Amino acid sequence: MDHIIVGIDPGKTSAVACLSLEGKLLHVAHKRDAGMQWFVDEIRRVGIPSIMAADKVEPGNVARKLNTVFNSRLSLPQKDIPVSEKRKLSKETGIKNAHERDAYSAAIKAYNAAANKLNQAEHRLKQMNVENRDKIKAKILSKYSLSEAVLGRPANRK
Repeated sequence: MDHIIVGIDPGKTSAVACLSLEGKLLHVAHKRDAGMQWFVDEIRRVGIPSIMAADKVEPGNVARKLNTVFNSRLSLPQKDIPVSEKRKLSKETGIKNAHERDAYSAAIKAYNAAANKLNQAEHRLKQMNVENRDKIKAKILSKYSLSEAVLGRPANRK
């Protein structure tokens, strides 16, 4: 199963957006009166979250609970993402639903924050001729160093 970056927008109408570790939109959905199980099911259909993202500085209980369920890294913006920026971020996607737009914006902002690290890892892993690069990049996103992720265990630290 693929490792992904997930943006969520909980509320009366909830939404989820899933991106590949390359930033490609894989799935977006929304539902009125959705519960935790809906989020879990939608996410599991697509992959394993490495990052769970919200568009607000204070994400609320749903984001924190999902982050715990999936043992992912929680990504929050420095300040709430303004609607004008969300529109710009989602313009090329064709997303029309405001809740899906918010979830996508959270996911793409989290991807953009991690993109440099992911690109560096991809480059180094190709040089090392490593298979299953997404799994290693997922470990790097969860704060392992490249060598720790490749070796599969923490390095000896003094």
